[in-house]
Amino acid sequence: MRTANFALGIFCAAALLGLPPAEAKPGGCLKYGAAGAIAGHYAGHHAFKGAVAGCLAGMARRHAYNNEVAREKAEAAHRKMEGPGGAPAGNPPASGSTQDQK
Repeated sequence: MRTANFALGIFCAAALLGLPPAEAKPGGCLKYGAAGAIAGHYAGHHAFKGAVAGCLAGMARRHAYNNEVAREKAEAAHRKMEGPGGAPAGNPPASGSTQDQK
């Protein structure tokens, strides 16, 4: 029995190590709505109002997160198009020396 439990533990640890890392996204309407409903319930039996307010806050938070991710992707694509030193990737760097010109 001990050997079986040990083998099961090793198997579970190996399975967990093989998983990709989880991405932490802010909660949306359901998560914030549930929290708002609980808070509204304890703040004077206004669970429905709390759920609606929480849902709106969750949607706004998720929208802001999606905008930030899109902006970061656009900046990364822009940086990828630029070469080292901020020059566009397809153009050679401007040089002031006359040795290059013949």
